[in-house]
This record gives sequence, C-alpha cells and structure tokens, in this order.
Amino acid sequence: MKKALFIGYVWPEPSTTAAGHRMIQLLEAFESFGYHITFGSTAVKTDYSFDLNGLGVESVPIALNNSSFDDFIKTLKPDVVVFDRFMIEEQFGWRVAEFAPQALRILNTEDLHSLRKAREEAHKKNQPFTLDDWKNNPLTLREVASIYRSDISLLVSTYEMEILQNELGIGKSLLFHLPLLFDELDDSTFSKWPNFEERKDFVCIGNGKHAPNVDSIRILKTEIWPLIRKQLPKANLYVYGAYLPQQVEEMHNPEEGFYIRGWAEDIETVLKNARVLLAPLQFGAGIKGKLLDAMRCATPNVTTSIGAEGMHGNLPWSGAIANDWSSFASSALDLYQNPIKWNKAQENGVVLINSLYGKEILKQSLQQKINSTVQCMDSHRSQNFVGRMLQHHTQAATKYMAKWIEAKNRG
Repeated sequence: MKKALFIGYVWPEPSTTAAGHRMIQLLEAFESFGYHITFGSTAVKTDYSFDLNGLGVESVPIALNNSSFDDFIKTLKPDVVVFDRFMIEEQFGWRVAEFAPQALRILNTEDLHSLRKAREEAHKKNQPFTLDDWKNNPLTLREVASIYRSDISLLVSTYEMEILQNELGIGKSLLFHLPLLFDELDDSTFSKWPNFEERKDFVCIGNGKHAPNVDSIRILKTEIWPLIRKQLPKANLYVYGAYLPQQVEEMHNPEEGFYIRGWAEDIETVLKNARVLLAPLQFGAGIKGKLLDAMRCATPNVTTSIGAEGMHGNLPWSGAIANDWSSFASSALDLYQNPIKWNKAQENGVVLINSLYGKEILKQSLQQKINSTVQCMDSHRSQNFVGRMLQHHTQAATKYMAKWIEAKNRG
C-alpha cells in the first residue's frame, strides 16, 4: 500500500477553523486514493483536536530540530509528504528531501500567509494595499521559496493562483487549485432547510486567533450593527467562534442585541436558524470557510470584496458584496427583509457550491495531478531550476542551523 505522511502545523481542529476542516478533507481524499496515512505534528493537542484514529490515520508526535525525524522518515519511506503551511516545509522540507528523496513533496498553503500579512500591515497603517506591498514583504520571499522547493503547492483561491503566475512568473506545473471540497446540494437537501419565515436574526462566525475575524467583529460592533439595529430594533446579532479574546468578550451587550456566544459545537444548526450571515472582512487571504458553510446551510451573507475574493469566479454571489459600512448595513437590511432577494441569494449559493466546490470532481483532479507528477518526477524537478537552487542552499544553511540547535539542546 502507498504511504502518505502529513506534517501538521497543528493537530486538525475542524470544529474551530476552516484550516482544520480543510485538513480533514485532504486526509479523507488521500484515504480514498488508497494511501496509508501517518499524521505528525510538533504541536500540543487541544480539547478541539480531531480524533484521527476514527479516520484510520496513524498519529505520531515529532520533534523540531531533532534527528529522530530523520530515522523516522527513513523507516516510514513515504510515497508522498504533505506539508501543512510553508513554515512546516521550512522546518522539515530539507529533511524529507535528504532522507526520503523519492517522496513527492506537496505544500498545502491553506492561504497565502504573506498576502494576508501584507494586507494586515497596510490596514494597520491606514494605507491602501497594493501588490507591491506583498512582493516587498519578507514573508513573501519565504513563502514563495517554499512553493518553489515543493513539487506541488495546493492553492484554495483562484486569485492567489493568478498573482503567483502573473506577478511572480511561477510555472503552472508547480501550482494546483484545490478549494474546499463539498458534497453536491440536491433537492433532498433543499427540503430540509428552514425557509425565510422560519429563520431570524444575524450571525457572525470567526476563530478569535485569526486577526481578520477579530477586526471584523469590531467593525460590526462599532460601525455596522448600530445602523442595522436602528432599523430593526428587535433583531439580534450572535457572534460565534473559538478562542475569542477578551476584547471581543467585552463587546457582549444584550441590550443592544449584540451577543458573544463563543464556540458552537453544532455550527450548522446555528447557520440554518439564522437569516443572514455578516462578514465585514477588511484584510485576509485564501477563501472563507464561514461563507461556504453559510451557502451549504442556505444562509445568504453580506461580505466585502476581500471576503468574496477568489471564491465565485464569474458566478453571482450568494448575497451581497459591499466595502463601505453604510452600504454593507443597507445590503444586510435588504436581504433580511426581502424574501425574493433572500431566496435568490440562497439559489446562487447552491449554484456556487455545486459548480466550483464539488468533492468528487476535485478529488479526481487532485489524484490525476499527483499521479502524473509522480510518473515524470525527474523531469518535473529538473525543469524547476529555481526550486533545485533553493533546495541546495536550504540544505546548506537550514540543515546546519537545525543541527546546531539540536547540539545546543543536547548540551
């Protein structure tokens, strides 16, 4: 049986983050491809960590800057190694290249961290963001180097595919667009959804460890919700998310209809009972799992161009996109009170999920990409001159830094 090793930045938490949900989808896809899967991480498990044994995945703790990993991977002899985010490739990529050179190296980007960081820095300076900000960010150099050193990099966003190719000239053979994977929404699913009249109130979802989410909750509290509440004095807004910081907890104010609820064990039920989801994201990257979850639960949403970026191609959005807060509030009120527009937004969401996020078609494409790359591995790598050059210098630098740290730790 073929073997796949996943090296996680954290242990997957599908109930708290879109990244955790994405990782479980990847594990399930590789299991369906016939791989025996081992998942390792240097992180500590939390109460939200997923039980991987239920998927038939073997879990192993691994150590950072420790040659025990070298012995581990030589014994395992994986056919494929998946790095969860570029920081993991930086730490373990050279070890995989040296001690398991036969393994296909796949980078799961989650989103372009450098793009998110550059946008956040511009936002904090109250400056308009440009792609030059991204190109000149030190994190971009690290992340792009990781992409070049990998055989395949998985991108969730069509926008990120475009800028890597058009702005930086990265060859398409190194990149593969793989968004989140979902079952098709059919008539039997539709019949189970609460309708417009059966739903009420607004909802916002966001993990508190993610800066764009905390910022969007602040914007809701200070800018948008007062405008909505003025027109709908009996409406409520419920904010859900794990790891919400104290500054968000202190926003809880039932008198204003602004409720901080924290983590929800069953977020689908929350979404199916809400009439509209609000996501005023001012910076970020990748695609937004909360918006796709809303579509899958037939809940229209209002977001920004950053929120909807790289998610819907040329298809109409499942709700509204607005970048100034007055328009955002007006769009939210319109959706909330107009059943015709609400139902149309719901239909748009169904078309989006079924057209762009179909699990079976995307899995088949991924398997074909893996198989075709493995079959021509030598030529694939030889054509990636920049990647070979970076791998050479990484092994000459990072390798000896890691060995120095290991020796220092022993001392």
